[in-house]
Amino acid sequence: TPVFEMYPIGFASLSEYLERHGLKVRIINVAMKMLKDDGFDVERLIQKNKALAFGLDLHWMVHVQGALALAEMIKKYHPHTPVILGGLSATYYHEEILREYPFIDFVMRGDSTEKPLLELLWTLKNGGDFKRIPNLTYRDGGNGIKVNPLSYVPENLNDIAIDYQHIMKKVVRYADPVGYQPFIDWYTYPVTAVFTCRGCSYHCKTCGGSSTTFRTMANRLKPAYRDPKLLAQDIFDVSSHLNAPIMVIGDIFQPGEEYGFSFLEALKKKRIKNHIAFEFFVPPNRRQLERIAESVINFNIEISPESHDEEVRRAFGRPYNNEALERMIGDTIELGCKRIDLFFMIGLPKQTYDSVMGTVDYCRSLLVRYQPYRRLYPFISPLAPFLDPGSMVFEHPERYGYRLLYRTVEEHRQALLSPSWKYILNYETEWMDRETIVASTYEAGRRLNRLKAEFGLIDPKTAEAVEKRIGLALQILKEIDRMMALPNRREREEALSEIIQKPLPLEIYSMSTVCEKKELEWPTQLIRMNLFKILKTLFSRKKREIRQ
Repeated sequence: TPVFEMYPIGFASLSEYLERHGLKVRIINVAMKMLKDDGFDVERLIQKNKALAFGLDLHWMVHVQGALALAEMIKKYHPHTPVILGGLSATYYHEEILREYPFIDFVMRGDSTEKPLLELLWTLKNGGDFKRIPNLTYRDGGNGIKVNPLSYVPENLNDIAIDYQHIMKKVVRYADPVGYQPFIDWYTYPVTAVFTCRGCSYHCKTCGGSSTTFRTMANRLKPAYRDPKLLAQDIFDVSSHLNAPIMVIGDIFQPGEEYGFSFLEALKKKRIKNHIAFEFFVPPNRRQLERIAESVINFNIEISPESHDEEVRRAFGRPYNNEALERMIGDTIELGCKRIDLFFMIGLPKQTYDSVMGTVDYCRSLLVRYQPYRRLYPFISPLAPFLDPGSMVFEHPERYGYRLLYRTVEEHRQALLSPSWKYILNYETEWMDRETIVASTYEAGRRLNRLKAEFGLIDPKTAEAVEKRIGLALQILKEIDRMMALPNRREREEALSEIIQKPLPLEIYSMSTVCEKKELEWPTQLIRMNLFKILKTLFSRKKREIRQ
């Protein structure tokens, strides 16, 4: 999945902020370069790039193996150059990281590190005391670790920009379109995102971005929002360069109707033709949906009910029932929504194998009910591979019916070397062990795939390809299980090595197994990029104004 090669969008805001304040920054998506070129030499890339400092993301824990391997490689070739780690997972493990991995020099903590990182880099460049830099964890020169207060927690996002024009110019400056590419097929499907906020008001139990987690881990007591007019301008700036979908990340009504309506009013004046996708944490009411329909020519909706079972959904932290969800779906269809995505999850509190299958049955009932509308897309996937560090379930697994299998950084790092996602999973629940989570994932995926084919949401060729991939995945998993059961370690490793030498089956097994990745794509225009406007931006010396 794209989680392997995707870098956090915060890299874009960090790059823009640092360059705005006089530093030169380059983003290099190493994973993307590896995917594009089997013979890509990572060590040579590291060796030839010299910098004041190297920054690596450890936002999603699934990146831990790659982040630490790169950090160690950087230290090998640049022993005197500081290596900085950032992201929410790095924030959670900041002291453990510095204690256990000597090739990491600094950890920047929190959800907003633009200003503290600037201070750190100027201090590294000009000299000074690290004690005064907020959000920083570092070594004291001996064996000790210093933890500065996490005091930089901005109240709004008006001084921060996800500026795609900035990224375009950087691509040209470094002649490196692959290094800046966010995921494997971005140039054929250039979807972008704008952010309403950092932080959250909700308390979803497994989420590393919940209100509770932000409070305890990032010292954020309330969400920081971007001014609604600036948010609308962000979308307009993207639409003037790209004719592709734009995701609005964060529920626009989370801070209240006034914020959402103000944003929609500003957006209405722009008359943007791009498909704009809104995500909602709770179903919006009819009035709110009418405002969206009035303001956006092509609007799409996505929401994550997690389960059809209201008890399971409530245990997870979603505070609404099926009646509210179904009312929203009906209203949205009436108002001309181009597409509705429903996301369900496997591995939730109080969820059993039968409950997972019940979710697929519920999806059938929705597709029957809302015929002939053929743009209601249900998806189901496991909570995988890791529970988010800092989430309520991670902190108190027994309280919520979970058993945590890996807790430390090194345990997660080693788990990622396992031959199957079944053995990477860092949890089981009272209701489903790892075996059952995996079995329910493939069976639910198979049933939902057939359901989509039956209702014409996917074509027969796609359905057949997914069916074959699921069958192959189960076959390979059975073979891996047999090998993992071998008592002799050497024999086991040789057997696993043999299966790894077959790249095609493993690729099929690991990529988009239970659905086709293209099913997640919103409509795009035939010409996806405004080349004239892009060229005009590239040759312009005018910098985008950042209004605070």
